[in-house]
Amino acid sequence: MSGQSITDRITAAQHSVTGSAISKTVCKATTHEIMGPKKKHLDYLIQCTNEMNVNIPQLADTLFERTTNTSWVVVFKSLTATHHLMVYGNERFIQYLASRNTLFNLSNFLDKSGLQGYDMSTFIRRYSRYLNEKAVSYRQVAFDFTKVKRGSDGVMRTMNTEKLLKTIPIIQNQMDVLLDFNVNANELTNGVINAAFMLLFKDAIRLFAAYNEGIINLLEKYFDMKKIQCKEGLDIYKKFLTRMTRISEFLKVAEQVGIDRGDIPDLSQAPSSLLDALEQHLASLEGKKVKDSTAASRASTLSNAVSSLANTGISFTKVDEREKQAALEEEQARLKALKEQRLKELKKNPATATTDSSPISTVGGTINSAPAIDLFSTPSSTNGTSKAANDLLDLQPAFQQPLPLSTANTWGGFSASPTPQQPQNARGLNVDFDSVFGNNTNANNLDSAVASSPNQGLTLSSQQSSKLVSDDLDSSLANLVGNLGIGNGTAKK
Repeated sequence: MSGQSITDRITAAQHSVTGSAISKTVCKATTHEIMGPKKKHLDYLIQCTNEMNVNIPQLADTLFERTTNTSWVVVFKSLTATHHLMVYGNERFIQYLASRNTLFNLSNFLDKSGLQGYDMSTFIRRYSRYLNEKAVSYRQVAFDFTKVKRGSDGVMRTMNTEKLLKTIPIIQNQMDVLLDFNVNANELTNGVINAAFMLLFKDAIRLFAAYNEGIINLLEKYFDMKKIQCKEGLDIYKKFLTRMTRISEFLKVAEQVGIDRGDIPDLSQAPSSLLDALEQHLASLEGKKVKDSTAASRASTLSNAVSSLANTGISFTKVDEREKQAALEEEQARLKALKEQRLKELKKNPATATTDSSPISTVGGTINSAPAIDLFSTPSSTNGTSKAANDLLDLQPAFQQPLPLSTANTWGGFSASPTPQQPQNARGLNVDFDSVFGNNTNANNLDSAVASSPNQGLTLSSQQSSKLVSDDLDSSLANLVGNLGIGNGTAKK
């Protein structure tokens, strides 16, 4: 199969409908395409491991579910994606894997669909064993050997004797399972196994660097150990020499498949005289007869061995620094590409640089500030006269001009007294009590006027009530009294 299968597309569509972005990304990263998982999908999964609201067990279970597929491509890519997250993802991911009793149960996996399936099934079984062992190692020591601090003040160099003798065998077991992958250059024939081999290559370098520093610490403490500890330490050192030969063969395969020579560290073996000195020291502790050796000769032999192993450690450090520098350059190139793309978009659409609602514009490199509109200021009239705010008792709209009040119509002794020239705030309330209480003859005129023209009175009141315009409470009351005709008792004819 050269592309995504129909099953891959249907599965991705199902996850799109259910709204599970993580499951969809896992599905896309582990398709039937014979190529390694795409970087964009792996980067998204790495970002998910760094998000606190992402369910890590669900993510891991989704990857485990993909390993139950019958296709070697899907299973191999699932293992590669899991390994990638263990190396580059948040530590919560590998912590969860270490807390599980079982991870990958692929010891009997076999894809019988073709000849390539038979060949790749062997490496799938070996690869799953290594990932299981990597999680078990983390469970035992509570840290990842490939990520520990190295150097003279590193974790393995500062470890005490008892803990060191328990930790180094754990590294040896993990290294053994990694080297059991045992792939040749002519077997790296597709992108899937190549992606897995690159992850194993980086793990092997970092794991052996921690292993090397543990041996240096062991040799520095060897001549001060007890007899039982010396026996364990000698056995550990002999196994270390065997594994150094195997790791050299592994690195040769990496060089044959095209990995840069600068990314492969140089391994310097300790002199053979060191092994003789270690065996003689153990024999002397056991009471056997050995050759007489001075403390100076033992110190010289030990110093040469530590120096050669330290050179190997320096070589590993240079490889790490080169890898970090390459990662930084790649990130800078990506940021530069994004910046250039953004500048091109701004040149095509310069209006998108600023918003229409913003009073400040930066087009052309200058800042043009427009006066801001005060939404709470009082509007001013065109003729220069300011009008006060209307009161809640206004009877007409604010911008309607006040109509002149007519003083010709009267109700008997009641007449409208205000004049247009008189200020509204100065209008008084003039009441003639004689006219109101019948002490004047004008009261009779009021009765006759009301009796003779009742319709006229209603029309007058409705017209004048519609003409009331005021700006405050005092003027409103004054106009109301004027409309009622409460005057000085003199009726105008």
